[in-house]
Amino acid sequence: MTTTAHDRLDEDPAFALHRGGKLRVESSVEVADHEGLALAYTPGVARVCSAIADSPELVDTYTWKSKVVAVVTDGTAVLGLGNIGPEASLPVMEGKSLLFKQFAGVDSVPIALSCTDTDQIVETVVRMAPSFGGINLEDISAPRCFEIERRLREVLDIPVFHDDQHGTAIVALAALRNAARVTGRELGDLRAVVSGAGASGLAVTRMLIEGGIGDIAVADSKGMIYAGREGLNAAKAEIAAISNKAGLQGSIESALAGADVFIGLSAGEVPESVVATMAKDAIICAMANPNPEIHPDVARSYASVVATGRSDFPNQINNVLAFPGVFRGALDVRATDITENMKLAAANALADLVGDDLAPDYVIPSPFDERVVPAVSAAVAAQARKDGVARA
Repeated sequence: MTTTAHDRLDEDPAFALHRGGKLRVESSVEVADHEGLALAYTPGVARVCSAIADSPELVDTYTWKSKVVAVVTDGTAVLGLGNIGPEASLPVMEGKSLLFKQFAGVDSVPIALSCTDTDQIVETVVRMAPSFGGINLEDISAPRCFEIERRLREVLDIPVFHDDQHGTAIVALAALRNAARVTGRELGDLRAVVSGAGASGLAVTRMLIEGGIGDIAVADSKGMIYAGREGLNAAKAEIAAISNKAGLQGSIESALAGADVFIGLSAGEVPESVVATMAKDAIICAMANPNPEIHPDVARSYASVVATGRSDFPNQINNVLAFPGVFRGALDVRATDITENMKLAAANALADLVGDDLAPDYVIPSPFDERVVPAVSAAVAAQARKDGVARA
């Protein structure tokens, strides 16, 4: 038998698992006879359509709309692979949908768009929104992702959530709160430096500021971001206005001297000699994949708590700890938005799950901890009601 190129690919277990895709659509009712067919389709379906036309709110009860999420990308910032296009992004979008279903029982549909223009993406998502109860934006490059999310939130009455930003931020805040506790401090006692001013870097910074961190400064490829620095785009200028109270300028290496926290959300490597200049009881969250900015073996020589984005080291900061529960909670109360308070509630719920088991190698629960989604979804739903965005 001749071995084909596809057969050779399937020798890799990742390709074997992905063959044929990771998703399928299944019916929630059975049509076994003429009577069932007449109810599920014509003529019975016409009565349901007419009722929704007369009372549009019935769509949430008599269709799947209120229970399903669109996972939308344009393929411009996929994992660490960059702009690889919509078709090549589909395995990741399918994976996202799989995790929605497995962890939270949320149905979702991966949608890869063949356009990258901001106006076109917004228009496309708005036009298809009537079919969905929520929109999860995924792997859209910065700074376009900020405007796309903002505009969609303004015009749609369903939750819109860019997971690369907010999922990462929720889990990072939860981990850092507990990491501070390990070292006998509070979040407000810490000075942090963030490497990377992309979607996740800026979102983590915003959330840590909302959460009450002492001070935090962000570095991009040109060095520290500060108010008045020339050439900043709108998103970076907004961050400059609310961060870096110490007014740090120059390189990230100089900013790390005496810093309590390093948060890595870029591909930039930090030399061991620079790590050695950080404060006593430092906290290192090196989240680049597959190669952390600071290898955990090096980080442990200088830091009290080390976290990464990888599953083969303790304290994995993984978005799957956040987005399934966030959407489960938002969908359960038919929320019109996901507010900042709902994100903070999710982070607090995650942090609280660690409880008395807190340790340097356990500041965040495992993605397979069955308590995670119920705790996060309950906190998000309760906060949605407090914030007045719940409809159920």
